[in-house]
Amino acid sequence: MIGTFIGVGLILLMVIIILIIRIYRLVSAVRGTSDQKIDSSSNKANGMMMLLFLIFSFAAIFWYSIKNFDVYNLPVASEHGVQTDQLFWITMGVTGVIFLLTNFLLFYFSYKYQHRKGAKALFYPDNTKLEILWTIVPAIVLSLLVFAGLKTWNDVMATAPEEAEVVEILGYQFAWTVRYPGRDDQLGDHDFRLIDAVNTFGMDFSDRSAFDDFIPREIHLPKGKPVLFKIRARDVLHSVFAPHFRLKMDAVPGMPTKFWFTPTKSTEEMREELNDPEFNYEIACTEVCGRGHFSMKIMVVVEEPEAYEQWYAQQESWLSRHPEYLANVPADLKELALTVTGLEDQSSSRSEEYDINATF
Repeated sequence: MIGTFIGVGLILLMVIIILIIRIYRLVSAVRGTSDQKIDSSSNKANGMMMLLFLIFSFAAIFWYSIKNFDVYNLPVASEHGVQTDQLFWITMGVTGVIFLLTNFLLFYFSYKYQHRKGAKALFYPDNTKLEILWTIVPAIVLSLLVFAGLKTWNDVMATAPEEAEVVEILGYQFAWTVRYPGRDDQLGDHDFRLIDAVNTFGMDFSDRSAFDDFIPREIHLPKGKPVLFKIRARDVLHSVFAPHFRLKMDAVPGMPTKFWFTPTKSTEEMREELNDPEFNYEIACTEVCGRGHFSMKIMVVVEEPEAYEQWYAQQESWLSRHPEYLANVPADLKELALTVTGLEDQSSSRSEEYDINATF
């Protein structure tokens, strides 16, 4: 709120200054002051305003950047995030210095070389050496930045290690849902034609690998172990964004994408670092995908490997929680599906209970 008042105040101040200048010009015209004298005064006023704008803008940039540094520079919690941050700050350093220098010269020259009576403009048609210099130097600097960025991108998009934990993320209006491969470490097939109100992933139960897949309410990840996100969208364009992991990848309908990384800080460690017991990692959608876009968030829990393995072992397969979908399992795989999901024991128990009740 205070920032809003300050912004409004500055706008009003600028309006007042402009009005004062216009009133001065009108008064001078009424008094019969020469146009040349009026223009000279206006040039001085405009030149001084250029300098004041330069000083105020630079002061505001540095004040805001330092004050809100912890807001936009979140702690990094992944291995590749360190490389990404290094590349970002190198780019900011190079482009920031050039930005400050060029803008300083732009506003300073506007003041220094304002029109004065008797002043003669310098005619400077060309300078081959100078033009070569300001063409080659930026080309070299930008090439180095581009190739450094390409190397970091290739590292991130390279094939994930074989031991990576696989998590499939599906975005749809307006939520995220995730699927884990279960004990066989193989995600089952999916088919968009099989999607319904319950089977949001469109899991294909003609593939035996789908029998033990499970769908939790939140994402759990092991600290210090590679994680591969397989990303899909069910309807429109979404975007997977996890700022602490420096992770951002679009979820595109009909075109699966991926992103792998290694978490380096558990949720508990990050809470201690930030001194915030309520902190949680999250994945949000950063693609405006409709009216409910704001609600597309899912919590991410990073745990120590032992705790993660314990959580993983406790998860029930999706098929065991929705036994009505056994009807979609081919006849030759139904016995295997019952065994993998544990439904075979329940069926046996129910049969035995039925036989005992029938006896009595």
